[in-house]
Amino acid sequence: MAGHSKWSKVKHIKGPLDQKRGQLFSKLAKEITVAAKMGGGDPGGNPRLRSAILAARAQSMPNDNIDRAIKRGTGAEGTEASNIEESVYEAYAPGGVALIVEVATDNRNRTAADLRLILTKNHGNLASPGAVSYMFHRKGRVTVPTTTIQEERLFDLVIEAGGEEMAREDEHYIITTAPDQLYAVAETLKNKGVQADSQKLTFVPETQVTVTDPTVATQVVRLIEALDDSDDVQHVHTNFAPTEEALAQLSA
Repeated sequence: MAGHSKWSKVKHIKGPLDQKRGQLFSKLAKEITVAAKMGGGDPGGNPRLRSAILAARAQSMPNDNIDRAIKRGTGAEGTEASNIEESVYEAYAPGGVALIVEVATDNRNRTAADLRLILTKNHGNLASPGAVSYMFHRKGRVTVPTTTIQEERLFDLVIEAGGEEMAREDEHYIITTAPDQLYAVAETLKNKGVQADSQKLTFVPETQVTVTDPTVATQVVRLIEALDDSDDVQHVHTNFAPTEEALAQLSA
């Protein structure tokens, strides 16, 4: 399917975008805080918060960190969360590669300036609203380790739960849902004994941009890494599809 590009292989080669553990915990905590702010601190009644906690635990984030992030979101531990806003920026990387950058920030002006600087330094540029987003579909995404269930059994459960598509990507099954059905599908699968290790909303590219030049491919990867290193950036989505030859250069 169109959404499963070769970028996943690049991430495997480069590591999880070389994030330091502390930085990763900071981003996970911010998502928990925003989820708690938006829907309350009870994960039983807040599907987004449940998903954020699941992602944090999958990265071995300490429970104390999770609890503090929830309290910040509900206002039980300061009021800083009230200033955090979510925004989506659209951009172009070298080679005409499209980017959607999701941020959570307490200062939009600072974040916009930081993103412009990162893009300029790495041969990219910000795009006007709508210039890139039409190339992507908003979807729900659930990942299930292939070692936990047989493919045919999971496929039947996905259809029963209301999922749209299922694909295999390395050591995971990737289940795609309508955006408003993500948490319902994930909950149904959980009740059927399916052990998902992540569930989140994402942007799936309708088409991919093939990059054959190893130099351009390297520039794209460096730009995405630089964006992801920004404290305010939560997720970077792309339609980047390097050729096997370009991938070989990246992994060399």
